[in-house]
Amino acid sequence: MNAPEGTLYVTATPIGNLEDVTLRALRVLREADLIAAEDTRVTRKLLNAYEIKTPLVSLYEHNERDRIPELISKIRAGAVVAQVSDAGMPGISDPGYRLIKACVDAELKVEVIPGATASVTALVVSGLPTDRFLFAGFPPPKSAARKRFFSDLSDERATLVVYESPHRVKKALADINETLGDRPVVVARELTKMFEEVIRGTVAEILERLGDRTLKGEIVLVIGGKTRKT
Repeated sequence: MNAPEGTLYVTATPIGNLEDVTLRALRVLREADLIAAEDTRVTRKLLNAYEIKTPLVSLYEHNERDRIPELISKIRAGAVVAQVSDAGMPGISDPGYRLIKACVDAELKVEVIPGATASVTALVVSGLPTDRFLFAGFPPPKSAARKRFFSDLSDERATLVVYESPHRVKKALADINETLGDRPVVVARELTKMFEEVIRGTVAEILERLGDRTLKGEIVLVIGGKTRKT
């Protein structure tokens, strides 16, 4: 008798509003043998909301080296493992890539359960061109490296999408203004959550509107690509 085929399900979870989870994701989370979560406390809130009792283990940047061989062994033995990050799609500026690669290298079955991602949600709501875009992850935290980061993107004609921490947003905008010019930009904050906010304008306009305000929450910056006039 052949052993059952184990599978890694890379499972997208809501970026904010818990109602944004898919029916397929709920089924997989309920039927899996194990859920590998970036932060078990965060994932537990989602599971509790839908009365899912599947066992949880943590899988994040600092324990991946030890935890991945354990998970590979379980999947190879026939276990179904659902991998989730705190919000959105695992692997997109979140833990996930290393386990996926390890499964691919081990010729184990990997399936993706699609769902919400903050980058695409912000892009669509921005009002900027969506036919071509470049997601560039998180800019470096220090100004000099951040300026180089944006300078390297200065000739890109696609709409740019980056994540940024709330306490660095205004510094990042100032660096964008210096390196890319006063382009159209959108600050998308707390998408799908109670205090969702979308601020549109040029870089200079948004910096003026923000003034001394301290932003909070998860933030996506959507930046207009280079035009023939810039």
